[in-house]
Amino acid sequence: MRIASLPDFLLQRIDRATGQPVNRQIYQVLREATLSHQLPAGLQLPSSRELARELAMSRNTVTHAYEQLIAEGYLETRAGAGTFIADTVPDQIVDICRNSRSDTDHLGQVGLSNRGAQLIQRAGVSALQWGAFMPGVPDVTQFPSKVWSRLQNKHWRRSRAELLTYGQNGGYLPLREAIAEYLRVARSVNCRTGQIIITTGIHQSIDLAAKLLGEHGDRAWVEEPCYWGTRSVCKSLGITPVPIEVDAEGMQVHQTDALHPTHPPRFIFVTPSHQYPLGTIMSLSRRRLLLEYAAAHKAWIMEDDYDSEFRYGSRPLASLQGLDTHERVLYMGTFSKTIFPGLRIGFLVVPESLSDAFATGHSELYRGGQVFMQAILADFMTEGYFASHIRRMRVLYGERLRLLQQAIARHFSDTIDFSNADAGLHLTLHLPASCDDFAISREARAAGIIALPLSGYYMQAVSAKRGLMLGYACVSNEQIAPAFDKLAGIIKRHWPA
Repeated sequence: MRIASLPDFLLQRIDRATGQPVNRQIYQVLREATLSHQLPAGLQLPSSRELARELAMSRNTVTHAYEQLIAEGYLETRAGAGTFIADTVPDQIVDICRNSRSDTDHLGQVGLSNRGAQLIQRAGVSALQWGAFMPGVPDVTQFPSKVWSRLQNKHWRRSRAELLTYGQNGGYLPLREAIAEYLRVARSVNCRTGQIIITTGIHQSIDLAAKLLGEHGDRAWVEEPCYWGTRSVCKSLGITPVPIEVDAEGMQVHQTDALHPTHPPRFIFVTPSHQYPLGTIMSLSRRRLLLEYAAAHKAWIMEDDYDSEFRYGSRPLASLQGLDTHERVLYMGTFSKTIFPGLRIGFLVVPESLSDAFATGHSELYRGGQVFMQAILADFMTEGYFASHIRRMRVLYGERLRLLQQAIARHFSDTIDFSNADAGLHLTLHLPASCDDFAISREARAAGIIALPLSGYYMQAVSAKRGLMLGYACVSNEQIAPAFDKLAGIIKRHWPA
């Protein structure tokens, strides 16, 4: 069924007696109509002013609904032309073959809320977490487990009660001291020990900051493309992610006033040292512009210093937090890449004025634990094993990157481009726009190869680039060439004629 009159269609489905905000109802109706193809791809919608007049309601009500649909990729704007149904909506991007409507119905039948159903339906987490070419996973087989075991046994012999109970006051003090010292030296982070809050990782750091500093309905700028987990946590808390495109200098902050003049964000999420997943480095001029914008609009910058430890050439710029003079930056980090993912220890550096509130808030919300593991990690850092392990792994990963580059050159020579080749744990292989990176990824998975599609990291289909993210850190030197040989054959079958 196609919709003959959009205003009539909406009026039949808006119920003011429910107490649900009308802008939310408009959003839900248009989203469902898009997913069911009642509103076909490419259809031009009325302007917000025109639709508001037809519905006899405030223009802001319609504008808010449109903006959320644009932010989530269901609608797209075209300069000078208006607002249109996106050619490929987010649910299609997650899985082209998925029947979105039936999945939603099924999830609702088992008792999930609409929010829960959408979270599960759009889940970005991979079912596999190890092997060629899983990005973002270190080689845990190279971890110095004997050293770790010795440190662990030392603490078991002491068996202090405070290491086996709930954590308080932001985490284990010696670990916070070790992290503060490391960040001051290695990343030019300006912090005292009291500003360090120990978390379980990036997700919890975002969750804590959003709950203490944000409100339901706030907006958050996110890089386009970006890590799926950032969007998932924001959406679960009622915060709308707004994609801001990334170029060679990082997030295009200089265009944001023109794009969103009336709705400044509450949060700005950036990976300035090593953009995920493209690998670009935010220029110094962009960093300063971003800091000025945040100070002027009272926005909070969430800096994820992703993979800053693993660089294979030039040294990275200092942290964004180290340049901040207005206390608007919260700096996030994790040990999942430098130690091992299962450790589940990360940290959040907050402005000094927020340190007490965040320490209390963390204890109240999460009842922090893992104090025993925090004590082992503190010793691992202070006794020099952490720095030694990073140096050794940097050499190993650099060699694996070189082997992967050689394998790509053997098959594609100058016909294919890649980026992100000077830092991190993965390389981004760029494909022609006519290549279906999801189809390649599915065929590779069936052949035992993990190659995550780059386009899945974009919110808006209109801006999505095609490519594959190839992690090399957890692939042995001997496996890299044969694994890529297999993947190259799949890519060639999908290559445009």
